[in-house]
Amino acid sequence: MNIKEAKTEIMNAVRAYLRKDERGSYLYPPLRQRPILLMGPPGIGKTAIIEQAADACQVGLVAYTITHHTRQSAIGLPHIVSRRYQGQEYSITEYTLSEIIASVYECMERTGKREGILFLDEINCVSETLAPTMLQFLQNKTFGSHRVPEGWVIVAAGNPPEYNKSVREFDIVTLDRVRKIEIQADCGVWLEYALERGIHHSVLSYLSLKKDRFYQVENSADGKFFVTARGWEDLSELIKSYEELGLAVNADLVIQFLQKKDTARDFAAYYQLYRKYGEDYQIQEILSGEISDAGYQEKLAMAQAASFEERFTVTELVLDVLQNGFLEYEGETRFLHRLQEALRSLKAEARSAVFAEDLKKRILQRWDTLKTKEKMELISGEEACLEARVTETLEEYLLILQKEHISGGEQSVQRLGELFEERESVRKRKIAEIREKLERAFGFLAECFGEEQEMILLVSGLTKNRRAAEFIGRHGCDAYLKYCDVLLGSREEELRQACRSYL
Repeated sequence: MNIKEAKTEIMNAVRAYLRKDERGSYLYPPLRQRPILLMGPPGIGKTAIIEQAADACQVGLVAYTITHHTRQSAIGLPHIVSRRYQGQEYSITEYTLSEIIASVYECMERTGKREGILFLDEINCVSETLAPTMLQFLQNKTFGSHRVPEGWVIVAAGNPPEYNKSVREFDIVTLDRVRKIEIQADCGVWLEYALERGIHHSVLSYLSLKKDRFYQVENSADGKFFVTARGWEDLSELIKSYEELGLAVNADLVIQFLQKKDTARDFAAYYQLYRKYGEDYQIQEILSGEISDAGYQEKLAMAQAASFEERFTVTELVLDVLQNGFLEYEGETRFLHRLQEALRSLKAEARSAVFAEDLKKRILQRWDTLKTKEKMELISGEEACLEARVTETLEEYLLILQKEHISGGEQSVQRLGELFEERESVRKRKIAEIREKLERAFGFLAECFGEEQEMILLVSGLTKNRRAAEFIGRHGCDAYLKYCDVLLGSREEELRQACRSYL
């Protein structure tokens, strides 16, 4: 099973386990709610899919790497209490609440979510003293005498023994009480995730060309050599930072993340070519229509004489430039939609003679709400930035109203509507620019390579890109539909449906 299928399986399990009847009682017997055990190589995204599944199911999440814990932190510390049995006083040992169970209750208090996922990573790499506790946890959903709260689904993850010498094998009794899912590294699935996450396009381009380099683990007499999905993602973030700072990305840097010399050197060389081709071909200028006729003809001649790898990279560079436009469009569309919602909510106060004061109070309330959500971890960083941007815009609008001496409700609402339309007109110009870039992209590649594999790569790349498909589905692209028909024939309707599915 690949990581995408595993995520779906986890989401389905959460929804099945947490079904309730009309009285609010859980329908799935707690005794039969087997913990899910994900087993797969390191760095393929097991932790990431747990976060995504919890978010999609709108439940809480408590995550621990269990190797960081001792027996005491897992089951609690012993303390002596007095108990009376059959008229006689006895001193017995009890345990304080497990740190892990306590974290579940803290999450419930902090977020208000009574249900969630308790995720324990590296569960088969625990110390010898903690191993029996982990087996008890998987079998009985308890740490010592403390049970995981009702409504919390247990997911654990571990690495196969070939990747970690500290791994402990589970016995049949334990395995018979869990849902074991074997996960395999899948480059195609990871590339879908990477495109959505904004992984540096040189990484996407390289792995699209050389999928066999995606995940590699080698144990030899000379040592351990490996390349993982985590390594590619972390390298991508560093490349972005280095480019912004104007720092060089070379093989010595790459090997710190891709710890297999031949792959590190190969990617470092490809990255240098990727940057060089980007400078030589001036794709941004071509798609923006800012290149001279002589310059354009020079790039055409260069591309027509290029090797297969260079032609492939040129197409990827085109997709990279287009992706930046789709990202801007998506961000601006989400912002304007959220801003419009905020402005609509103000219409109820349109008759107020002190509308500006009411707006000021609303703005302060929005800041307070955002601060509370961030403190309680009820909002993602991306959502927080969006909310902050909307609230800052309302502050700008309030200042404009004050400068123009507008305080009455109806006049204020009318002016706010005008200010919103100004921003919407900017978005419409951006839409027109992206459509022009799309048409130029198809025109350039058609002149360079005709209706060959590069054009198929462009069409399929746009179709697989959620943001691109959503844009084309809403705003159209004649060249895209034309080449869908010419190159993919009977798949045209399938591709159109793929675009419409994002609407």
